[in-house]
Amino acid sequence: MGLQEAREVYKPHEYQVHCTQFILENPSAGLFLDMGLGKSVITLTALVDLLHDRFEVSKVLVIAPLRVASTTWLDEVRKWDHLKGLTISKVLGNQKERTMALYKKADIYTINRENVPWLVDLYKNDWPFDMVIIDELSSFKSPSAKRFKALKKVRHKIKRIVGLTGTPAPNGLLDIWSQIYLLDCGERLGGTFSGYRGRYFHPQKYINGGIPTDYALNDDAEDKIYNKISDICISMKALEYLKMPEIIFNKIEVELSDKEMSLYRKLERDLLLPLEESDVDAANAAVLSNKLLQMSGGAVYDEYGDVQHIHDRKLDALEDLIEAANGKPVLIYYGFRHERDRIRKRFEAEEINTSGDIAKWNRGEMTIALCHPASAGHGLNLQSGGCTIIWFGVTWSLELYQQANARLWRQGQRHTVIINHILTKLTIDERVMQALDNKETGQKALIEAVKVRMKLNKNGGESK
Repeated sequence: MGLQEAREVYKPHEYQVHCTQFILENPSAGLFLDMGLGKSVITLTALVDLLHDRFEVSKVLVIAPLRVASTTWLDEVRKWDHLKGLTISKVLGNQKERTMALYKKADIYTINRENVPWLVDLYKNDWPFDMVIIDELSSFKSPSAKRFKALKKVRHKIKRIVGLTGTPAPNGLLDIWSQIYLLDCGERLGGTFSGYRGRYFHPQKYINGGIPTDYALNDDAEDKIYNKISDICISMKALEYLKMPEIIFNKIEVELSDKEMSLYRKLERDLLLPLEESDVDAANAAVLSNKLLQMSGGAVYDEYGDVQHIHDRKLDALEDLIEAANGKPVLIYYGFRHERDRIRKRFEAEEINTSGDIAKWNRGEMTIALCHPASAGHGLNLQSGGCTIIWFGVTWSLELYQQANARLWRQGQRHTVIINHILTKLTIDERVMQALDNKETGQKALIEAVKVRMKLNKNGGESK
């Protein structure tokens, strides 16, 4: 079957028509659309108009995570009948391949965000793209990052810009300044990050003789920030606009033996676990958290980077879940390479890494699929291949967790989505799950949870 025959007729929802019109009417547009609302097709529909009807732009750059730049945008163009006139060149691979892709005549050029500094340096005197789309704008949340600094240099040469994300401020509104700056060159939230922070935030504490740190929002700041950016940003939640498939969350608990738990508690208490031929040590709270997550999963890296086996409790629970699926495809998220390796040793599991893997999963040809949440975080459409997720190892990142779940729980999913979490009782798994349930985020929740445990152990409190 040819690509032409496989195309679908686009029947946009009312909100999609509104969002496309918003892009057309606003040279700077932020679409903060929840997962599954169709950010790519909304934007591409506007591009057809801008490129081929209005002739307002001639060369479009899409900046995206690597696999999204490689597959998602091209897949969308191939999927919809009204996009058949668009052409895409993928500026990916080694330097020679990227350079050759730039010489190809196309409407849209997709590049991974890590290569933005290279691209800006290449075109520092003659920037050719009159429109830029940043797919996953939140990846430009750090004003000190090379990718932000590079794009900032050429921002004044860009006639139109669109920022797409479902989570513009996953760790708080400090994250939003650099993203909005790329949209409006500092017009709404100010030209510097320090100025923005000084206007809307205050330090919670001071360190090293008076250096302010740990900033919190001023009382009225949140509404002020939202009001400032409301004219160029649209924010929508999926549940308000779509009939999303039903979703069910399950927690499957496993329990360590006394011997296994004593090893876990020793590392938690002493930050050191002596083994027969090596040690496992944790230099700080973040490292300790990772080591404890590994141990709850059944193995841990020692001081030499070798894998030390502790238990198979989660593997046994995973086997039960796979058996219960009775041949239906399952998507397993793991946290560490040794978890992936141990799962593959026990089961006939395949990894989702390439566009070919994604296509194979969506055709229903993978029964047990493995994926790291960071690599499935943004933009990958996997809803056609299955409806069951198993979290073998949970993540502290609320953003990664939500985005990874949204690979299956999204528009186009025809079945109830089941999300299973395998959790080891009385371990850090429980605190990670609690943080996710409470919508707490990332590093801050990690550090606080581990500090509490360290304080309990230091004071002789119960280990629970």
